[in-house]
Amino acid sequence: MNRNLLTRIIVALIFGPLIILISYLGGFWLLGMILIFALIGIVEYMLGCSVGPGAITFWLTMVFIEAAIISSTLYNYEYSVYILIVYFLITGIILAVQNREPVILFQNHANLIWGVVYLGGLYPFVYHVRYVSPDKGGDWLLFLFGTLWLSDTLAMFIGKALGKRKLAPTVSPNKTVSGFVGGLSGGLIVALIMYFWRLPEIPIFQLCLAGVLISMIGQLGDLVESCWKRAVGIKDSSAIIPGHGGILDRFDSLLFAAPALYFTLKYFIYK
Repeated sequence: MNRNLLTRIIVALIFGPLIILISYLGGFWLLGMILIFALIGIVEYMLGCSVGPGAITFWLTMVFIEAAIISSTLYNYEYSVYILIVYFLITGIILAVQNREPVILFQNHANLIWGVVYLGGLYPFVYHVRYVSPDKGGDWLLFLFGTLWLSDTLAMFIGKALGKRKLAPTVSPNKTVSGFVGGLSGGLIVALIMYFWRLPEIPIFQLCLAGVLISMIGQLGDLVESCWKRAVGIKDSSAIIPGHGGILDRFDSLLFAAPALYFTLKYFIYK
């Protein structure tokens, strides 16, 4: 076992149970975790896009993304849309009056908007999954995180063992079709475990479909973040998590999978 893999396992064994505990506690514990992840994530994103602490947009972005998440989780999702519109207007004006090439200013503004929508618009769904069914919300977050973690692990090992055909070679050269398909089995395994352990009242075929969907969307969400990293020329969003990279690296799949699970629960399972 190489040192990097050992580090990944140790970090996962420490923080994995803590994340699950907070998922079951819910409330301000869960909101606090989401706000921390989003804050670190947006800093990683802005630094990757060459927006540093010397820019006023750096600080405005952190304030607005936290405000958008709080308003979406504690009040009404509509309020977060208003906040994002105000952010669009303010940052657009600030960048427009700077003495730089218009193409650069437009690109910088587009980068900021993409990052805020990406993190501020998607992270709240982790909180919303918890409260689609208040008495089972912790179980569904366990289902979500368990599926993503197991799918990621299986995709890595199966991809290395059997992978030949690349899934998206220009975006993530190490990802293979075999790894992607192998990762889907993680959703099925977790679905079966949750059916017999925590969610016996949910039809097993619904759990299996949800597990495969989470795994598929999560892996594709991982590619979206990889596309961003390729575009800005970085390997990892940061080195804050030993063996895993940054917050964006570790939770990129969560940002896409959480909305997928939320809508599945709201409109199909608990309709």
